[in-house]
Amino acid sequence: MITSLPTTRVPDPRDAPPLRWGIIAPGTIAHTFASTLPKHSRQQVVAVGSRDAERAAGFAADYGIARHHGSYQELVDDPEVDAVYVASPHSHHHDHALMAIRAGKHVLVEKPLTRNAAEARDVADVAREAGVVALEAMWTRFLPGTDVLRQLLSDGALGDILSVRADHGQDIGPESADRLHNPHLAGGALLDLGTYPVSFAQLVLGQPDEISATGRLTDTGVDAAVRAVLRCGGAEAVLTTTLAEQTENTASIVGTLGRVDLPGEFFTPVPITVTSAQDGEVLTADPGPIQGHEGLVYQAAHLAQLVADGISESPLMPLEDTIGILATCDEIRRQLGVVYPGE
Repeated sequence: MITSLPTTRVPDPRDAPPLRWGIIAPGTIAHTFASTLPKHSRQQVVAVGSRDAERAAGFAADYGIARHHGSYQELVDDPEVDAVYVASPHSHHHDHALMAIRAGKHVLVEKPLTRNAAEARDVADVAREAGVVALEAMWTRFLPGTDVLRQLLSDGALGDILSVRADHGQDIGPESADRLHNPHLAGGALLDLGTYPVSFAQLVLGQPDEISATGRLTDTGVDAAVRAVLRCGGAEAVLTTTLAEQTENTASIVGTLGRVDLPGEFFTPVPITVTSAQDGEVLTADPGPIQGHEGLVYQAAHLAQLVADGISESPLMPLEDTIGILATCDEIRRQLGVVYPGE
């Protein structure tokens, strides 16, 4: 019987010692990163790099960033930068991560780490050889609520897991996000939106034994909508993603002893509801004080703490987990017939 919920072990992001961060590619998510870090942590954004020098200068001015560079190479070579946040399109994550690693920088790479598992393995191998931290910016894995969920699973509080459901859909037409419709930029729903449900399922169940996927493609050849069923032992995960419509963006886990429900948007800081199978008692875990996409500060603070502690790989988002998630996405794309140029 579930009578209480564990307390999150995630520290206040302000507790992490500061690193000096540089940003590759000042796009939408980079704006959130640059505004959130100084608001909720002691991390310092000290430089930004873009292929467009004027764009870099404008971004730096907007956020009071000391230095701006007109190339990514200049950014990673900046001696005042300790860690690099890679916020470029998916198609460039592999090359930009390697560029930073070879310059001796720790890297936080926007999800997905790379386009596919082979590229992720390459990044992992080079980072391990260089002795730097390489971390996928799957920010959900670092939230306080996710730690509560992790403890429930490790303690067996939910019993044997029977099923997982997770969904992420948004209405993203080519006029609002051309990159997601562009195969040359590794677009499509799966790698941008669906990676959240896949990561959630694999956090709960581990690597699947069997994968079955259906879906439909855009006129440009990337996936517009995907439904995937992952089977792991006796459990099943049903995952959906689409860039053609706004969906509920919820997730759930059903076990023999209890059920977990996460409201939309499940991958952000949200209250986690746990219902006991024995007596129907409902308990709710508070999401913590940091709301919305500002929750991405936890991943930057986590990387900074790893560096301070001399730990080269995250126990919360190990590189093997990242590679495994991309291997699942690779198989889903194979079944749908989605291949990116250059793969």
